[in-house]
Parts: sequence; C-alpha cells; structure tokens
Amino acid sequence: MEENTVTTVETTEKAAKADKAEKKKADKKEKKEKKPSFFKGLKKEYKKIVFADKKTVAKQTVAVVTTSIFVGALIALLDVVMKFLLSFIL
Repeated sequence: MEENTVTTVETTEKAAKADKAEKKKADKKEKKEKKPSFFKGLKKEYKKIVFADKKTVAKQTVAVVTTSIFVGALIALLDVVMKFLLSFIL
C-alpha cells in the first residue's frame, strides 16, 4: 500500500512538471507569434504623436528667447556687482 502511494505521488509530480514544461513552450510560441516587428510598432507609435501648430511654436519660441535674455542680463548684472564689491575687498 505504501509503495503504491509513493508511486502515485511520483507519477503526479512528473505529470505536473510535464504540464508546466508544455505550458511554458506554448507561452513562448504565443509570445513569438504575437510580437509585432519593430518597424510596425514604431510606425504605430509615430502616428500617436501630436505636433504643435505654428502659432503655439511661435509663442513658445518667443517665451524661451525672452527668458534666456532676461536670465543672461541678470547674471551679467550680478557679475558686475560682484566685481565692484570684490574690488573694495582686494
């Protein structure tokens, strides 16, 4: 009786391992079949891109240039002030 139980357990374990192996192979095949090519995916993602219109690009360009000039002028002003103050110390 005990040998019969051990044999049944071993058989059940072997069957479970075989099922897992078959399932992994099936999953790999499904993944390979479902995987689209790189360029098809790239084309699909490229179609999702929404480009800004000319008016928005112009506004943002003006904002960036204006901000850059302001920050540059501020840094230049701070540089002149620091040089002036350091000239007294040194």
